[in-house]
Amino acid sequence: MSGSAPEGLAALMAYKAAVVLGWLCLLLVAERMFPLARVVGGVRRVAKNLSLAGLNALLSPLIVVPASAFAAAHALGWRPAWWGGWTGLALDILVLDLWIYWWHRANHEWPLLWRFHEVHHLDEFLDASSALRFHFGEVLISALARAAVILALGVPLLSVVVFETLLALNTMFHHSDIRLPARLERTLAIVIVTPSIHWVHHHALRRDTDSNYASLLSLWDTLFASRSATRRTPDMPIGTEGLNDRGIAELLARPFEER
Repeated sequence: MSGSAPEGLAALMAYKAAVVLGWLCLLLVAERMFPLARVVGGVRRVAKNLSLAGLNALLSPLIVVPASAFAAAHALGWRPAWWGGWTGLALDILVLDLWIYWWHRANHEWPLLWRFHEVHHLDEFLDASSALRFHFGEVLISALARAAVILALGVPLLSVVVFETLLALNTMFHHSDIRLPARLERTLAIVIVTPSIHWVHHHALRRDTDSNYASLLSLWDTLFASRSATRRTPDMPIGTEGLNDRGIAELLARPFEER
């Protein structure tokens, strides 16, 4: 591999990190200036979420990024010539978002995956920091599964980075507590997942938790009959039905507890 390739990847990831961090800070401020619900847990809760995110950030350059880069560099070369350029990028985003839908759904339906994903759902309130709250085990498993998809579908690394950036931005947005004009949110929800959609997914009622799996584009739940009829309310209880949130050490140990 030439020296310019790693440098180019490093620059791309730096731009992504800057955009994501800037958006996170903007949302954390905006949702406290214009909240829909009452903020629960305050600074301590946000610090816990960001601490889990920090642990995953350490894993990213060690495992997550190299796995995606390796898969893209060795991807199967079956893609037709027309699947390139802006058209190819749009198709890649569509395909990767469809994969994320089914992967998210699997994290709820497969007991082993749920053990790790449950850590995300134990948060008893939602704000932009909740979008970054994941167990490192889920991050590692997801990175390997994503690498297999990249390898099989021949997805270029640029498409992966663009998609992951859009996904991160929208994930922080639809977890946020920001109060939006009703008409604006209804319009956005036609295309992308908004807080009014995703908060229902975090409702502390299992039948709603197991619904609304879409992450970027909102159409998948309608297509695959997983959209909940429940409507978000400001006082909707958030979390995992029958369980309470825990400290960082307990959250890290949670997937390995005997059930």
